[in-house]
Amino acid sequence: MLNLPTILTFSRIIIILPFILVTPGNPFLGAIIFAIAAITDLLDGYFARKNKQVTKFGILLDPIADKLLVIAALILLVDIEIIPAWIAILIIIREFVVTGMRIVALTRDIVIPAEMGGKLKVTFQITAILVLLFNETFLVTDVLSSIVAVLLGRSSFALDLSGIGIICLLLSMILGIVSGIQYFIMFRRRI
Repeated sequence: MLNLPTILTFSRIIIILPFILVTPGNPFLGAIIFAIAAITDLLDGYFARKNKQVTKFGILLDPIADKLLVIAALILLVDIEIIPAWIAILIIIREFVVTGMRIVALTRDIVIPAEMGGKLKVTFQITAILVLLFNETFLVTDVLSSIVAVLLGRSSFALDLSGIGIICLLLSMILGIVSGIQYFIMFRRRI
């Protein structure tokens, strides 16, 4: 059970604590920590497939690690008043329902792998969280605003990425609901 993909997955769970502790005081560093965790998600799947180390344990643990990281980030974003609570609540409920179905299926030796809709959902979630955290970092926003102002030939340009972040989060919520329905249909057929 302990192989490189599993170690990378566990590291994603362990990195949640520093992420939670650092982000409220330093959103830029929090975004960097979150990005590192997101990269481990790409790497664990890559190495599992490349080295033929795909296991039932890994198939279950990987999405749990993803969900824990995203849920921690969503709660943090609500706490520091960047996103409305209702978006986080809907996303979190979907995560618990799908994870519950996957665990029940796994107890019956049925593996319900991640679908494309679920993978797109995670991509939009990660993008939204990173954009929202970077937007909270005045230095990054100021630098980007200055670059855009120069490109447009203006003396100044106000850049607010929160709208983009919220749109990505809403898209992830919609994709999550749709993929959750797909998981439910798959779950019913196999159980």
